[in-house]
Amino acid sequence: MANPLIRAQYLLSAHTPQQLPPDGGFEVAFAGRSNAGKSSALNAICQQNALARVSKTPGRTQQLVFFNIPPTTDRFLVDLPGYGYAKVPKDLQAHWQAFLDRYFRTREALKGLVVVMDIRHPLKEYDRQMLGYAVSRGLPAHAILTKADKLSRGAQGTALLEVRKLLQAEHGDAVSVQLFSGESKLGVDVARGVIGGWLEL
Repeated sequence: MANPLIRAQYLLSAHTPQQLPPDGGFEVAFAGRSNAGKSSALNAICQQNALARVSKTPGRTQQLVFFNIPPTTDRFLVDLPGYGYAKVPKDLQAHWQAFLDRYFRTREALKGLVVVMDIRHPLKEYDRQMLGYAVSRGLPAHAILTKADKLSRGAQGTALLEVRKLLQAEHGDAVSVQLFSGESKLGVDVARGVIGGWLEL
């Protein structure tokens, strides 16, 4: 099956609400801690080698990075910054928290959230916070357990069941979860299907 996301390209980076594109169409946001493999997951899903690194300029971690998907003009992937807030100055932390909070509360175009987690260290505080944002807004969320190739098949299954059980207890059926590996391409088609469905591609 053709992959419409293969055409994704860098559009802009927004550090303030005023810099966001017009609030229309369909957006899927990606969140993940800085070592969770978010860039690799985005690149694998879009079948591109360096999409998520195109805009790696200093300060990128404080921005929402938008990729549009030609030939459409109203379908976007949004890369949210991946870091723990402790590593940035307090005023920047406050700015970022307020910006992100407003984005999740008010952005009509946002249709779903993908949270990328290292399968060996899932559901850290940041992951739970991002899932909480989506669920409280009534948005679907999908957890991707990356680096699954680092574990044996048995350990993969155990980790998946454990995370699914925890998510079910906290959020009911609002959050789905899958195994993923950018290296072995495990689960790439599944993730692509979820995102394509939300974007109505």
